[in-house]
Amino acid sequence: MLFTHDLRVEDNPALTEAARSDRVLSLFVADPWILGRSSRNRIAFLTEALAELDRELRALGGALVLRRGETVAEALRAAHEVGADRVHVAEDVGAFAGRRARRLRGQAAHAGIEVVGHPGVTVVPPGAVTPSGGGDHYRVFTPYWKAWEAAGRREESPAPPSLRPPDGVGADRTPYPDPNREGLGVLSPERLHGGGDSAARMCAWLDEGIGRYDGYRDDLAADATSRLSTDLRFGRVSPLVLERAAYRRGEAGAAFVRQLAWRDFHHQVLNAFPALPRVDYRPRSADWRDDEEAFTAWAEGRTGVPIVDAGMRQLLQEGFMHNRARLITAGYLTRILRVHWKRGADHFHALLSDGDLADNYGNWQWVAGTGNDTRPNRGFNPVRQALRYDPQGEYVRRYVPELGHVPGGAVHEPWKHPGVAYHPPLEAPA
Repeated sequence: MLFTHDLRVEDNPALTEAARSDRVLSLFVADPWILGRSSRNRIAFLTEALAELDRELRALGGALVLRRGETVAEALRAAHEVGADRVHVAEDVGAFAGRRARRLRGQAAHAGIEVVGHPGVTVVPPGAVTPSGGGDHYRVFTPYWKAWEAAGRREESPAPPSLRPPDGVGADRTPYPDPNREGLGVLSPERLHGGGDSAARMCAWLDEGIGRYDGYRDDLAADATSRLSTDLRFGRVSPLVLERAAYRRGEAGAAFVRQLAWRDFHHQVLNAFPALPRVDYRPRSADWRDDEEAFTAWAEGRTGVPIVDAGMRQLLQEGFMHNRARLITAGYLTRILRVHWKRGADHFHALLSDGDLADNYGNWQWVAGTGNDTRPNRGFNPVRQALRYDPQGEYVRRYVPELGHVPGGAVHEPWKHPGVAYHPPLEAPA
């Protein structure tokens, strides 16, 4: 059982099927190439997730074997050691995941080992629904959403009643990935993702948070989103289980389920267009500016536009940013400063604890007008957005403390607060 983005025991189709064998080796490979390109906050979350997974496997009689190296090589080495004739793995999307899957299948076949792929990373597997008029994926969300709602769902996979690992298999004393390597600091678990384990976070959200989601999800100060994006990104929470549980909340859960559909939508786009993190999905003529000063001011949260600076400082402080703030800050960089979307998306990816390729780069291209938005010229006026979604300025004052003395919505007036060490952008908001 090769764990990747499905670090859970409950509703894990790959693990359920692997457990039908007499013995199961539960393996995670810490690939230095991936870790070297991961944010320190993602590595911190991964470390906790692996420890949680190991505890769950031990409760069933198994244990997590952790090895360090290139994933395909280490997986096949482990398979040879125990005489395994089959490798079970969750199917993933993206250029790297695709190359890894092809290498694994090719090299395993050469060694007489079968590789079995399973769903579980999304609610509806990428490619399971396609446009009736032709094409391998949906390019617009609304028709995808309708097809997604009507699509059948697999049955939830029960956790194995027990696991029996092969004899003599150890973890090689490989330490968990170290988020503090090279002196990098990480946020505390409470600042990173609220603390507690993933199952507890999901239950708390369903019992206490989802009822106010539809009314307050865009209220920046209310912070009423689920904060489960990192749990979903690493597969600590099953998207299928979460969807079904949200549906059982009736109308209160419907708006949240739609966001899970958006997540699946971006995954099926990335599956069909693996170059999404690097190349315009829909090329358009844009006069991008190579403005290092403007980009640095944006990245450091000192543009002079309070709502933009608040969002960017939340990202720096928490490794997370409210979804509405993500739209506002991305729109400011691409539409007003005219800096290329990839620079902003890469900056987000370098700091976010969720850092999902499909969601991050898909949403950045959507905002920039090069992605799946049917209105590529859509704009995000940051001042209007601030007055609408942070009318009393609570969100801004939370993350821009030097504006704490400014009352109400007046906090959103850019560049008008004496004594504030802002560096105004080169262009005013449209």
